[in-house]
Amino acid sequence: YNERSSAERCNGRFKDEFGGRSIQVRGPDKVMMHAMFGIVTLFADQLLKVTGC
Repeated sequence: YNERSSAERCNGRFKDEFGGRSIQVRGPDKVMMHAMFGIVTLFADQLLKVTGC
């Protein structure tokens, strides 16, 4: 249950704060690139929070 809750928080944050909800590009490659930029940004933001920078 805790793992699912953590994953859902991550997914919700990606959708709300990092553009995962509204993707306005066409084509699978562009959609994948948009999603990957959001995920990398989410990871970097979380890493900065954990390290305290």
